[in-house]
Amino acid sequence: MSRKVSKVFKQSGVIPYRVNNGKIEILLITTRNFQHWVIPKGHIPNGMSSPDSAAKEAWEEAGVIGQVDANALGTYKYRKRGKSYCVKMYLLPVEMLSEDYPEASKRKRQWVEVPKAIRRVKFNSLKRILKGFFEVKSHFCAFRC
Repeated sequence: MSRKVSKVFKQSGVIPYRVNNGKIEILLITTRNFQHWVIPKGHIPNGMSSPDSAAKEAWEEAGVIGQVDANALGTYKYRKRGKSYCVKMYLLPVEMLSEDYPEASKRKRQWVEVPKAIRRVKFNSLKRILKGFFEVKSHFCAFRC
């Protein structure tokens, strides 16, 4: 018997962050049905780079603009409605936060400190990426923030 190979859909996403009063905060958004806290992510359009697609998703879903770090932070996988997805994650230091953006009426958003963000997100592989980000940024901020 041959084993069925399922297609893995590639996505890109960002961890939008800022330093507020010396503490690192991540901007979490809800899913469209407001059931889970997530990060901005989505399908990579043909002809668009992963980092550019991640920046587009950050604007559409969270209303944030910044310079996406072109070095991927890591990847995480998840399944939804029988499909498999692999999300390449990038960092986005937020430079501008808008109240008027494409999905403003479809999602909630909230700045939270990293430990709280780790507790709120659903997927363990995303929790792992957030923990790694927190360890690196906390060390960096101890000297620079």
